[in-house]
Amino acid sequence: GNKWYKLKYNLSEFRKQEKKALLTFGGAYSNHIAATAAAGFLFGFRTIGIIRGEKHHTLNPTLRLAREQGMELHYADRQLYRNKDELMAWVSSHFGEDIYILPEGGSNDLGVKGCMEILDTVDWNPDLVCCACGTGATLTGLAMSAKGKGRCAGFSALKGGDFLRDSLEQLAGKAVAGQTRLVTEYHFGGYAKQTPDLLDFIDRFWKEHGILLDPVYTGKMMYGIYDQATKGHFKEGEKILAIHTGGLQGIGSKP
Repeated sequence: GNKWYKLKYNLSEFRKQEKKALLTFGGAYSNHIAATAAAGFLFGFRTIGIIRGEKHHTLNPTLRLAREQGMELHYADRQLYRNKDELMAWVSSHFGEDIYILPEGGSNDLGVKGCMEILDTVDWNPDLVCCACGTGATLTGLAMSAKGKGRCAGFSALKGGDFLRDSLEQLAGKAVAGQTRLVTEYHFGGYAKQTPDLLDFIDRFWKEHGILLDPVYTGKMMYGIYDQATKGHFKEGEKILAIHTGGLQGIGSKP
C-alpha cells in the first residue's frame, strides 16, 4: 500500500540520525500505525505510537497488529491531540529528545517524496487518478508527479475533509492544489465510520471482482467512484485509475 512509499525515505532519515526510537501518531484505525509497527518489527527498531483518544482495553485489529509487532501504544485525549504545541511538549516530557518524530500518516516532505514514486509503476496514461485521503500526503505526492498521467482526485475518509486543501497547498503549492479535485461527500459519517450501505457495497465488490476493500479508506473511495459514475460525473470513455492503498487489516475493525 501507500504506507511503504511514505515510510521509505523517512526510515532512511531515521537510520541516518541514529535515534533510539521512531515515534508517530494516528487514530485507532490508522494504517500508518500498523505499517510503522511492522517496519519496526522487520528492521529491529523501537516504535512508539501515540493514539488519538481514550485507551482501548479491547484492541481492534489495527491496534492489536501494531502491539503484536512490538509497538508501544500510548494514548492522548482528543483535546491534547488537537493542540499540536501541547502535544509535542507532552511527547518531549515523556519520551525525551532522542527520538525520530514522524507526523500522523507519515505526512511530511519525505512521505510526499515517496508517494511521488507511486505512478512510476503505471505504464499507461489514465485521465483521472483517484485515491482515498486521510492526511493528504498520498494525494499530494500523486498530484505532484501526475504529469502525463492525468488529473488527480482525492476521496476524503474523514468528515470535514476540506482541510485537505490547506494540506495540499502547504505541501505542494497553490498551483498543484488548484488542479486537484477533492471529494468530501463519501465519509459515511466520519473517520472509520461505517454504514450498511457501505459494507454491502464492499461485499458486492469482492464477489464481483475478487478485490478486497477496507471500510476505512478504499471502500469509501471506490463507492464514491461508482456513485459518481452513475450520476454522470465522468465523460464517456474516461480512463480512471483507482489507487488501492492497502489497509486490509482494517476489514475486521468495528468502530
